[in-house]
Amino acid sequence: MKHPAPALPAGQLTIAWQSASLLLDYPDEILVERLPLVRRALDRLPSSLAEPLTATLEQLAAGHLPDLQARYVETFDSRRRHNLYLTYFAHGDTRRRGVALLRFKQTYLRSGFVLDDSELPDHLCVVLEYAATVDQKLGHRLLLDHRAGLELLRLALADGDSPWYGAVLAVTATLPPLQGDERDAIARLAAEGPPQEEVGLTPYAVPAFDPAVLPMPTFPGAR
Repeated sequence: MKHPAPALPAGQLTIAWQSASLLLDYPDEILVERLPLVRRALDRLPSSLAEPLTATLEQLAAGHLPDLQARYVETFDSRRRHNLYLTYFAHGDTRRRGVALLRFKQTYLRSGFVLDDSELPDHLCVVLEYAATVDQKLGHRLLLDHRAGLELLRLALADGDSPWYGAVLAVTATLPPLQGDERDAIARLAAEGPPQEEVGLTPYAVPAFDPAVLPMPTFPGAR
């Protein structure tokens, strides 16, 4: 399937995707220190991207770090529709997910990067970091291939009045307008949720949430 090219200038995509990657990462002291830098970078974006990213940034800047950390874990580690692992929406914890994850790794390899096994390759922060700093074309394609799950995440965060909603909204705003079949796929996911574990198959292991692992987007295992 042929994918449309990104409509925004490359420099704006880099800023938008990198900023979203940082803002969607586990909130820690390093993130707090980076917020002023992100705020300055957002001045170079159109309002359709700057405003939702700024909304997330301001809520993180105003929050108490331990409270933000607890809310982050409660949001992304315990709710199926708030999952930051893109293949989970289409495949759940089934064997098919292993094949989908392999495709992410193969895409990264095409760009000369090998990701450390401490993080799964479909984590949204990893995908956005890759798209922003390594290969925009291939990163854009990965986001489009998992558009339905990404849009479902956006809708779920909006329903929960999540501080991280604006960051995901900005990511979806960098993608082309939804088409009819894509809307149908999102509606099906919203109605059914991710697939359950298949009987007789060993699910692909998903590591438990570990704050020591998740301050990511720097490709610690890339070479």
